[in-house]
Amino acid sequence: MADDKEAAEALIAELQKNIREAFAVFDHETNNTVDVREIGTIIRSLGCCPSEAELHEMLAEVEEEEPTGYIQLDKFLPMMTKVLIERKYRPQPEDVILRAFEVLDQNQKGYLTQDELTKYLTEEGEPFTQEEIEEMLSAAVDPDKNIILYKDFAAMMTVEEY
Repeated sequence: MADDKEAAEALIAELQKNIREAFAVFDHETNNTVDVREIGTIIRSLGCCPSEAELHEMLAEVEEEEPTGYIQLDKFLPMMTKVLIERKYRPQPEDVILRAFEVLDQNQKGYLTQDELTKYLTEEGEPFTQEEIEEMLSAAVDPDKNIILYKDFAAMMTVEEY
């Protein structure tokens, strides 16, 4: 029983160390605060992939009663520790991502055009911003063929388990 407790405490200590390190990267003034706009990047760097709606819920949990535009480490740390312990917002495995692309590829060509992908990213589900689309296309488009070979892109999108 004591071994289990020690293992749990060690796990929590390791998670909190990783959270503090990720937070510190964006704590430019070293005052244990980061710009609220950086929280999504911090959370994703810790291996979590929340939707924008889920990210807003997380922010609501850690924001001050009067929003300042900054998030305090002492509020972020317990929330993020709980998220990591509960293994919430896990990334999708490669086969699931690949199946999603295959559904979009109605003619089973093995690729999508830039126009097709842009249409799906803006008209279905949670719409991407123009910046997100450009970022995705810059990573996804095969420069020689000017198409998205989604099998290769799905492998590239896969996040290793934290």
